[in-house]
Amino acid sequence: MANLGIAKNTIEIIQKYEFAFQKKFGQNFLIDTHVLDKIIQAAGLTKEDMVVEIGPGIGTMTQYLAERAGTVVAVEIDTNLIPILKETLGDYDNVTVINEDILKVDIRKLAEQYHGGRPIKVVANLPYYITTPIIMGLFESEVPIENITVMVQKEVAERMQAGPGTKDYGALSLAVQYYAEPYIVANVPPNCFIPRPNVGSAVIRLTRHQEKPVSVKDEKLMFRLIRASFNQRRKTLQNGLNNSGEVPFSKEEIASAIEKLGLPAAVRGETLTLEQFAALTDILCEGQDKP
Repeated sequence: MANLGIAKNTIEIIQKYEFAFQKKFGQNFLIDTHVLDKIIQAAGLTKEDMVVEIGPGIGTMTQYLAERAGTVVAVEIDTNLIPILKETLGDYDNVTVINEDILKVDIRKLAEQYHGGRPIKVVANLPYYITTPIIMGLFESEVPIENITVMVQKEVAERMQAGPGTKDYGALSLAVQYYAEPYIVANVPPNCFIPRPNVGSAVIRLTRHQEKPVSVKDEKLMFRLIRASFNQRRKTLQNGLNNSGEVPFSKEEIASAIEKLGLPAAVRGETLTLEQFAALTDILCEGQDKP
């Protein structure tokens, strides 16, 4: 089968099947062999690996994955793409295509079925409107994953990698960095896709931590505090937590916990590190434990 990373081959397939791009699925097909090579390289694939690809489209990246990995399971929501994938992936016996919504797929079960439950790799050119739910869903469900290499909107990649005190730093930065180490592999301009998106893109690799960088008594509470402190960025941490319906503590308890942490009363949430949010959570938990 012809290399779909070359624009002319992609256009031929699209025309042959009279394929219509669906805005609701955020479809933008990659037509740049250099970018494809970078994605494959970043994922560090070997014949020992199982890859789950989210949104294979017409199979452009799937072809590359199938050449390098042992097993590829591609999950595609758009039924109209299934006959195209049958053709473009016909030469590969190590690829399985599942016509399903990734948010409803039990990926742990796929890892069991195709890889004996060993850690898998995830590669995707994600629809930008569901990037965060997909990535966080993978991490939070504790699926055995070694790394996730994804194409996302450039500013989302920058947010995932941002550190404290920067304008891009926020709840997403902390959530991603709690589970994985983010590394931006490449920036990808709009002309690398058909149709051209309106925004720049980036490839980011998220390497799962073997052990989480902080231990915290109540993970769910920590993320509630994080969300509350970034919901109103301009406010102090104390006011942000105090004004949030999600945080079950009095103004006094919050003020006391911030003081115990050795921070000034006027500190803003956006300056706190993950370690400080974990410590703040533990201090508040201790207060709850007292009779």
